[in-house]
Amino acid sequence: MDTKQENKKVFLEIVNQLKVLIDKEQIRPGDKLPSERVLSERLNVGRSSVREALRSLELLGLIETRQGGGTFLSSGQNIQLVEILASFILRESRTVKELDAIRKMHEKEAIRIICSDKDLTALPVWESLFYKIEIENDVVRDHILREFIIASGNRLALKIWLQLAAYSATPLKKTTTKQEKPMLIVLLKSLQLGFQKEALAAYDEWMNYIKNNMDNEK
Repeated sequence: MDTKQENKKVFLEIVNQLKVLIDKEQIRPGDKLPSERVLSERLNVGRSSVREALRSLELLGLIETRQGGGTFLSSGQNIQLVEILASFILRESRTVKELDAIRKMHEKEAIRIICSDKDLTALPVWESLFYKIEIENDVVRDHILREFIIASGNRLALKIWLQLAAYSATPLKKTTTKQEKPMLIVLLKSLQLGFQKEALAAYDEWMNYIKNNMDNEK
């Protein structure tokens, strides 16, 4: 098993361990969870692996970390959702493609929401991103997509999207290229004007470009 797959396995093990702890020890929202050291010993994995998994769970809203105070349960309601996502993440290429498809559904829905709301189309973040792309030409791809999800105002969608993006087969952590620039300019300007059809078309063109050039970026 390669390193990436092993990390995914650790993530799922920690989710399952937390489920057992919550059920067995009757941990309620606001209660403190075992420390990184204890989880590391119980799971027989390194503390760094535990730390990474806990960060992912925190992004999903399952736990919260208080500086100097430890890790606490935020909401028991999200555990099943996290387990389902983690189980999907553990599977092979077919499911990775399915996860990418789900991620894109969230992104396209966010674009639709933004285009249909004048307050959202007028957000200053679009002009800021436009400037960075037009002048600096150096923006991380998932930073752009994340702003779409944030602007849509759906906190649960953001939590799910963050996890999907973390395990995406698409190289979202790469910076944009000169070839992507015209697509992104059309996308952002269409967002600002509320032109949904044009924005979605530019988004699809951008995603297709990234997909077709993945091998060159490895």
